[in-house]
Amino acid sequence: MADRAWPARERSRLGGWRLNATSGWSMRSNACWPLEEPDREVEAALDATEAWFGTRGLPPRFKLTEGATAPADLPQRLARRGYQACKQTLVLTGRTAGQPDAAVRLSDRPDAGFEAVFAASAAGNLADARERLETLARIPAPARFASLDLGGATAALGACAVEGQWVGLFGMRTAPEQRRKGLARRVFATLLAEAAQLGASHAYLQVEADNAPALALYGSEGFQPAYAYQYWVL
Repeated sequence: MADRAWPARERSRLGGWRLNATSGWSMRSNACWPLEEPDREVEAALDATEAWFGTRGLPPRFKLTEGATAPADLPQRLARRGYQACKQTLVLTGRTAGQPDAAVRLSDRPDAGFEAVFAASAAGNLADARERLETLARIPAPARFASLDLGGATAALGACAVEGQWVGLFGMRTAPEQRRKGLARRVFATLLAEAAQLGASHAYLQVEADNAPALALYGSEGFQPAYAYQYWVL
């Protein structure tokens, strides 16, 4: 579900291995997700995956999910090829209960203010920001984009993707000069309330394991870790 909610520009399959490629920045949309057994012998599948990324000018990358990596010995196989684990990420789950904030605007596509804050949060890496904005624009309906304005300018934002009873939350950003004012919490609550109106009762989000401020925010809203994943890179 998380894979469908963050759609890469180019997608392919090797049986149960999902291959995602965009421009190389967002790790989720530029990685192999080996969630089920591949359609060929494992070492041949590894060769094919490396070749697939190589023809696109991208480094091979694997997203190994706790409790859902096939085959189970894939970490050992990758290590023998020179891969190392990095960037542990937690998937948190919770409920969609929440009260909308009247000051938060909702739309079904990102507007200019949304894009400006998103780009500003990329620490000067506009290619990274552009790739993520393009991915957000590919989220299948129903999707919602939330913006909170202060002083006539967008100060905080976020997005969500609804699929049945679940909603995934993505792209939470606050303008650097507007941080530590509780704006993210207001955007978050509004997205959850909107998702409930769209039929979702459960929510998930992904956050890097060392992002203490984000974990504190989401934990205070009742979100708890469900599982973890790590990327493996050469």
